[in-house]
Amino acid sequence: MMAQGDAISVLLVEDDAIARATITAILSGADMLVEQVDDGPTGLLRAGSGVHDVIILDRMLPHLSGIDVVTRMRGAGVGAPVLMLSALGRSEHRVEGLESGVDDYLAKPFEPDELVARVRALWRRASRRSHEPVLLFGDLECHVKARTVFRQGRHLPLSPKEFDLFRYLMEHAGEVVTREMLLRHVWKLSFDPQTNVVDVNVGRLRRKLEEGFDSPVLETVWGTGYRLIAVGADDA
Repeated sequence: MMAQGDAISVLLVEDDAIARATITAILSGADMLVEQVDDGPTGLLRAGSGVHDVIILDRMLPHLSGIDVVTRMRGAGVGAPVLMLSALGRSEHRVEGLESGVDDYLAKPFEPDELVARVRALWRRASRRSHEPVLLFGDLECHVKARTVFRQGRHLPLSPKEFDLFRYLMEHAGEVVTREMLLRHVWKLSFDPQTNVVDVNVGRLRRKLEEGFDSPVLETVWGTGYRLIAVGADDA
């Protein structure tokens, strides 16, 4: 991760030559360094290099879609923040992208200033997270940079979105987190898509956190939200 004052390094994965040149000009004009690639497999390969602060992915890419690229990235432990660009701006498309492990979603066409602001916001968020690589609460561990989770030392395999959900709960461990907070901060939605996406993912996460263990750690606070409960080694 770059130091304060250095240029933000961006990997741009976009197959349209005109769009690629336009985006590169916008970001370069904001003093960012941009590496360009034009297909999914190359984007996936370069994303794994670990040298980029932010990755911008077009949703529709040759040979490997943007959704597939970010899913494989997250599965390989690549934690760099991802901004997905797409002409598909409906809520279900946004949810699908965010479920796959995307950090933010920007519908085309967009204003240059908004693109720059989104990239900078992702970088700032990632920079803050990098200062706390491991979050601990009770018998739970969240390794932020490696995107891995443990309970009582046992590795728990989570999907990209389950990890993002767990990390947010760990950042607010012991506090009640509302459904609206999760939609805003985990799914990056400023509106309710009128789906059960939060409930489904919380249910999946709860099963993975509690299956095979004696004590529950994820509590439903009826009518309010959810809360992680601290369980020590002596209580498990």
